[in-house]
Amino acid sequence: MEFSDRVRMLRRELHMSQTAVAAEIGISFRGYQDMELGGYPRYEKLLRIADYYDVSVDWLMGRTENRSAHRS
Repeated sequence: MEFSDRVRMLRRELHMSQTAVAAEIGISFRGYQDMELGGYPRYEKLLRIADYYDVSVDWLMGRTENRSAHRS
């Protein structure tokens, strides 16, 4: 599963619109939409997304199947 698929899946699990999540994360609607269409965010935005959805960056980027790899 690719980054864009994971971001889309997380948003849908929360039953939220792209506009609502973009506002919560502090990025533009277009920036969020681009991520769901295959774009990749810069590092600081990637961290905000991981924090917002409470998942690891490694999971978002497809490096692990463990969503909570960042937790102790």
